[in-house]
Amino acid sequence: MSDDVEKHYRACHLCEAICGVVIETKGSEVVSIKGDPDDPLSRGHICPKAVALQDIHTDPDRLRKPVKRIRGAAGEYVHEEIEWQEALDLAAAGLVKVIQRDGVDAVGVYLGNPSVHNYGMMTHQNALFRHIRTRNRFSATSVDQLPHHLISLWLFGHKLLFPIPDIDRTDYFLMIGANPVASNGSIWTVPDVRKRIKALTNRGGKLVVIDPRRTETAELATEHHPVRPGTDAALLLAMINVLYRDNLIRPRALEALVDGIAAVGTAVADLTPEWAAGHTGIPADTITTLAHDFAAADRAICYGRMGVSTQRFGALCQWAIQVINVLTGNLDREGGSLFTLPAVDQVTGVSPGGFDRHRSRVRDLPEFDRELPVACMAEEITTEGEGQIRGLFTGAGNPVLSTPAGEALDEALEQLDFMVSLDPWINETTRHADVILPPTSPLEHDHYDLAFHVNAMRNTARYSEAVFPKPSHALHDWEIFEALGERVAAALDLEARPSVPPHVIIDHGLRAGPYGDGTDQELTLEKLRANPSGVDLGPLQSQFPQRLKTRDQRIDIAQGPVLADVQRLRDQLAETAEGYRLIGRRHVRDCNSWMHNFTRLVKGPERCTLQVNPADAEREGWVTGGRVNVSSGAGCVEAELELTETMMPGVVSLPHGYGHGRAGSQTAIANRHAGVSCNAITEAGYLDELSGNAALNGLGVSITAV
Repeated sequence: MSDDVEKHYRACHLCEAICGVVIETKGSEVVSIKGDPDDPLSRGHICPKAVALQDIHTDPDRLRKPVKRIRGAAGEYVHEEIEWQEALDLAAAGLVKVIQRDGVDAVGVYLGNPSVHNYGMMTHQNALFRHIRTRNRFSATSVDQLPHHLISLWLFGHKLLFPIPDIDRTDYFLMIGANPVASNGSIWTVPDVRKRIKALTNRGGKLVVIDPRRTETAELATEHHPVRPGTDAALLLAMINVLYRDNLIRPRALEALVDGIAAVGTAVADLTPEWAAGHTGIPADTITTLAHDFAAADRAICYGRMGVSTQRFGALCQWAIQVINVLTGNLDREGGSLFTLPAVDQVTGVSPGGFDRHRSRVRDLPEFDRELPVACMAEEITTEGEGQIRGLFTGAGNPVLSTPAGEALDEALEQLDFMVSLDPWINETTRHADVILPPTSPLEHDHYDLAFHVNAMRNTARYSEAVFPKPSHALHDWEIFEALGERVAAALDLEARPSVPPHVIIDHGLRAGPYGDGTDQELTLEKLRANPSGVDLGPLQSQFPQRLKTRDQRIDIAQGPVLADVQRLRDQLAETAEGYRLIGRRHVRDCNSWMHNFTRLVKGPERCTLQVNPADAEREGWVTGGRVNVSSGAGCVEAELELTETMMPGVVSLPHGYGHGRAGSQTAIANRHAGVSCNAITEAGYLDELSGNAALNGLGVSITAV
């Protein structure tokens, strides 16, 4: 190869911010990675994760060839390299054997968070799964954003119609259970959010953060109000109560489109600020002020994320957030929350979703979009009977560390008859797989962000060419799905449909999209290739009622299941809370469990500590650096203490995605920074009963010194 330095323009795929980067290479090596100042969305901003793109590519632990699991000389399981033909044949034969013996529902499927960061996983997974129409499908959705999807389906008619905060034009931003300074946005693609927050406050606007921890985002806020974990729904409903009580309902342009306003007022009539104060720890007069300030702002946003989604009232919280936006006329309005109009428009191109069309076999939990809550996956493996999972396919996921009661799932995976994983690492989950099929590295394939343009705070489009050519011995993830699909179809005497590469699908999507053929932009893949830093398609704009996908293009805020869930809130909040309440946290150099095997992202002080308030520590006799046992009904972990004033008294925090270092896993750096898994103590039975989403925040735990 040439020794000349070459420049490559790409979007970083490691989080939802999709920042533009300029990657310089010399031959087969990366020389530098910098922010792309010409990217219309990120404007040159990058976070530390982007520089680690080269570490993923060069990681010696990343699998370059398939492996199969065998017994070693000492009787332990080990993985040995095999050729692609053998690996694909073994994987397909193992799945087919389970289907022919026990039926299609005996195959389980789990897809992890990185699936939506790689467009080949999204465009081609159906090449395999159209032949495996199992009811036992799971994904990271139900430990994350399921409440968002469900409320978007019920209110707006489509699972992907997410209202996106218009931060650059707002006056008042009420942010609940979100920390975009660490996450770069979540269900909100917002690169360079720190500067955007400073611009908001510099122009006289307010950022008000509600969170049990004084997060990195709360440090920049105009106001921070700590709230007891799991009680956010009470705060939100009390704010709605104030809007009705004090005659602050102003739907503005939405009035002609909204049904159910009176019914919602009746449902919250007794949920006063005084009632909420006793549960949330936020004074009644503060709750009243929050509602008044929000209603008085010319342009306002109410937005909530992981802290309010992954709790036992997650869907109720997301509904209440949108009701506040609707009642004050701040939905579909500049400076409020608006819908995107992405160049490849999945809202018109994919199923709107559905809910409760079938239920889990053991615990009777509802599906969403043909997926069951992942909190029930372990029991569906271990409980005998028709439909018991005997074979499992995992793709780009590590549910042993990222789903509730992870230790129980870890044990359950050893009871499977067959397991295949599409994954580049032998991690805490894939170490159980009989066959692991590794795709090319991110720098060896092209990319288009199908998922995150849907969530972006500005409409843009960007196509990323591969930085390095695909090695001759490698397969892209979409090619793996195609090859498996062909083999499974042949064995089951089903029709294998021909497909086209992902970039061809994107070109079709661009041409058929809102900026494609017949429009002023005439957007095509070739046009994006000619503009490697991306194309600016403008700020978000009002799109009602045409963007609504409900049958009558109206919004009914008085959803029966949600209003019924208000009574569950009354009943369960009345229960006496005992012990400490556990919450998660995220670092800007983290992204779940898949960012821990790179030195530049884990260097510095150990981040997997149990953060506690100093007042709690003084009362208990704890000191920073001491070790404690943290216990729940699911199990116990031993963690190192970190005392910090950022924590609300009575609340403790463990980060998500740790717990490495298990026998058979082959991620050397992660294993040296193993930490403990917070999901060893989250409980499979502790979830949002309305949606089925796991409740990872607000769980009661007991803590004792080691």
